Amino acid sequence: MIATQMLPGLSACTRCERLHQFMAQLKPKKGFSSQDYWNRPVPGFGPSDAQVWLVGLAPGAHGANRTGRPFTGDGAGDFMYPLLHQAGFCSAVGAEIAADDGLELHNLYISNAVKCLPPGNKPIAAEFAACRSWLRQEWSALKEVKVIVALGRDAFTSLLHFFKELGLVQRLADYPFVHGEAYLIGASQWLVPCYHTSRYNVQTGRITAPMFLDLTSRVHELIHSDE
Repeated sequence: MIATQMLPGLSACTRCERLHQFMAQLKPKKGFSSQDYWNRPVPGFGPSDAQVWLVGLAPGAHGANRTGRPFTGDGAGDFMYPLLHQAGFCSAVGAEIAADDGLELHNLYISNAVKCLPPGNKPIAAEFAACRSWLRQEWSALKEVKVIVALGRDAFTSLLHFFKELGLVQRLADYPFVHGEAYLIGASQWLVPCYHTSRYNVQTGRITAPMFLDLTSRVHELIHSDE
């Protein structure tokens, strides 16, 4: 089961007027027209029985917002997908530029905290809050998830707010953003912060391939921690 089936009604969501208008006015990158762009809420993808859920911030302007699939067609995905393949979480990769390129995820589901493209890649608090109902639907449907990887501080904070709403987190201050740390949420799920794989973070060395692979090794350990 993929996200388009998991979140019925998502593609028609227009509850955040600022984001809706911004996508409608976005200038396509050179060589593309507006008809080549998805320009609506981007669903996640991956098997519904995945044990790992990776949550990013929001679609990239000319990546997921164009292709309609998270981390597809942008630098963050170009860095991340080959490493996920090395870690056993996805099929062999080439140039992930389209949602129909045949890429398959293994035991991993990927989505974003905010489903629509925000101006400056910075959603406001109300937009994070508006999208948490979609996060809740995903969380409820992903019944086998043991590890949730939050890609970047903002996605991590939004997930903490979500878990606080559920009564699984009391004080956000008890969960500082520390790359590779693992926090037990409830009785059986782990929340793992990870530096975002943005082009800027890769170029500045904030996140490196060995760091990301070390984190995926930790995720594998957590999956089997209760066995």
